[in-house]
Amino acid sequence: MEDRAHALSRSLRVPVTVLEWSGKLIAAVTLVSMFGALFVNVVLRYAVGSGIPWAYEIHAVLLPWLVAGGIVIAAARGQNISISLLPDMTGPQARRIILVMVNLIILVIAVSVLWSSQPILRASQFQRLSTLGIKQVWGYSSLVYAFAAMAVIAALDVAQGLIGPAPEAQDPTKSSLS
Repeated sequence: MEDRAHALSRSLRVPVTVLEWSGKLIAAVTLVSMFGALFVNVVLRYAVGSGIPWAYEIHAVLLPWLVAGGIVIAAARGQNISISLLPDMTGPQARRIILVMVNLIILVIAVSVLWSSQPILRASQFQRLSTLGIKQVWGYSSLVYAFAAMAVIAALDVAQGLIGPAPEAQDPTKSSLS
């Protein structure tokens, strides 16, 4: 029975790992693209006296994706902002209950944001960036990516908390991103 719980626990981490890698890929591509556009624009402005007009607008699409990628990476690693005073004062069983409750709250919030953002997403389909001509929905869709990924991670963390501690569980305070 314990081997099945261990195998299930490990399989719950696979989608989280995939989401973490998707966040890393998105963050890397957006950083390289924004830096490349900025660099080329600066070089052109100094070399020929004028830059590329769309370089001033590309951040409106790419920056939200960079932030969304970072949010997904942090959520997948369990390194988002947290206060661990209450869990630190309790035993392992109470800590698991708190973890499940917190992740249920995160799940509800993420789904609520996804639901309430639908009017904004629909409206953004009719807004275009003036120079690029790209619809603003491409930037706003990062909201869907980030909060859907957070919802999936929270749901998997709830399932993990219900079956037992993760086999590779680590203390998040010892792996800070700061």
